Amino acid sequence: MAQHAYMIGTGIGNLAAGLYLIRDGGWNGDQITMYGLETHGANDGAPTADYTNEYSNQALANTKGYLAKGGRMLNEETYENLWDLMRFVPSLDHPEKSVTEEILDFDHAHPTHDVARLMDKVNGIRNKGDQNDYSHMQFNNLDRVLLTKLMMMPESKEAKLNDIGIDDWFADSPHFFTTNFWYMWQTTFAFKRQSSAMELRRYMNRMILEFSRINTLEGVTRTPYNQYESLILPMRKFLSDHGVTFVNNRKITALTFKDTPLRDDIIVTGFDYEEVDNANKPGHQDVDEHDFVFDTNGSITDSSSYGDMDTPLVENHEYAPSAQLWKQAAGHFYDLGHPDKFFNDRQQSEWMSFTVTNDNHDLLNEITRITQQQPGNALNTWVDSTGLMSIVVHHQPHFHAQKENETVFWGYVMYPRRHGDYVDKEYIKMTGREILTEVLGHLNEVDDSRDSIANRTDELMATTVNVIPVYMPYASALFNRRAVGDRPLVVPKHSHNLAFISQFAEMPFDMVFTEQYSFRCAQLAVYTFLGIPETEMTPMHHYEKSPKVMARATKTMFR
Repeated sequence: MAQHAYMIGTGIGNLAAGLYLIRDGGWNGDQITMYGLETHGANDGAPTADYTNEYSNQALANTKGYLAKGGRMLNEETYENLWDLMRFVPSLDHPEKSVTEEILDFDHAHPTHDVARLMDKVNGIRNKGDQNDYSHMQFNNLDRVLLTKLMMMPESKEAKLNDIGIDDWFADSPHFFTTNFWYMWQTTFAFKRQSSAMELRRYMNRMILEFSRINTLEGVTRTPYNQYESLILPMRKFLSDHGVTFVNNRKITALTFKDTPLRDDIIVTGFDYEEVDNANKPGHQDVDEHDFVFDTNGSITDSSSYGDMDTPLVENHEYAPSAQLWKQAAGHFYDLGHPDKFFNDRQQSEWMSFTVTNDNHDLLNEITRITQQQPGNALNTWVDSTGLMSIVVHHQPHFHAQKENETVFWGYVMYPRRHGDYVDKEYIKMTGREILTEVLGHLNEVDDSRDSIANRTDELMATTVNVIPVYMPYASALFNRRAVGDRPLVVPKHSHNLAFISQFAEMPFDMVFTEQYSFRCAQLAVYTFLGIPETEMTPMHHYEKSPKVMARATKTMFR
């Protein structure tokens, strides 16, 4: 009897695992079943109405426009697994090309060069060639010493950073948190002061190539459309065409395990589920001990809440369903990590995003004029905004369904409990209209033209189809302070058929909040189960060992 693989969660990691089973394991698609709550996940992007038809705790009054909970930046040099595997998947728009070819061709034709990365009321856009120019990192010598000490710590000593926050590491140099580097770093990667110093150490090593160009984001690789349409949909179609079964609207609530004498062996024998589109009807799936189970043990978009143009969101207090299943499994075995470290402290992990849809190009043209750059280049942060607000204007169109007259951009607020600068209420309590008021107010701060954007506020509001605020309580949970052992191994010790594929599984060296991490988790899990040597895994670059890269980074540190 042929083996079977059960994928709990249909995020990019499990999709990649399915591809590895087919490409490198020689499996047939009908040996794979994928269970998901929704089809979009963290790399989403879709018409807003699509979300009202999926698993959601809140219906929207205004379902016009588009919704992108967030976005992740690809990188050509360090996303080795992604580019290798996606050469196996045809593009949907250009079937003669692979997804990898399509994305890299697009990015090379539309390279990123941000010229308005940081902005504030006093300096406007910080690219004026003075000491506030964001090409200067603004470190003092103690900042440099502490950052270098962190980066140079060997991986074997990583436990020294157990439960240490970035704020703890730089406690003797609070100046670090006033530098251009920190403003750019935290809003590019979604770190907070209290985030894990252990993860910052990994980032500084893995992404050292980007250190010397973080101010322009030249290392960012963009997809032709949003990542849901450019990456997820081609993967899903390829898997479906090869016979993989997708079961949507299934909430897996518990794993059942074989009772072994010393509880040393992890053997999944089945799982319970609820049909969320059928009055939560319960069910059970048996699993043969020779089959494989791949669990997404944590999703940063779980328990999201939505609002619309004139309706504030209502916070969803539900413990993340994906982490709840992880917690249930960890209750059976002592070495499966500690999910509460990541999903029981919203202050560390929460932030919110918003997607703006307009029925003409007027607002987009105003942003282009003020920031001095074309769509596709911009990640703009107002460093003196109370909530630390940023906006991202993608190359247009960002959605296949986007009409010629429509424009879409999204933004995010790192501290949603803080009050706005132009609307006197917490961001989390604002309507989409009020959030747009904040955006327009901050744009006006750096608009030095005689006919400023403030004169067009009513007109621009009238062109806005919708603004969708999204509160994500676990958006930065993967950066929460942690200790060695808080994340389970991709394939835990003594596991016969259970693997974890997510940003909350443990692998050496690599960094989370990237598609690369999910892809590599998938490859490691598949290769471990199939007995393929780790030496056959996709090679990773180690730019932290390159003298040229380190020389450029050192020069940047003193700039």
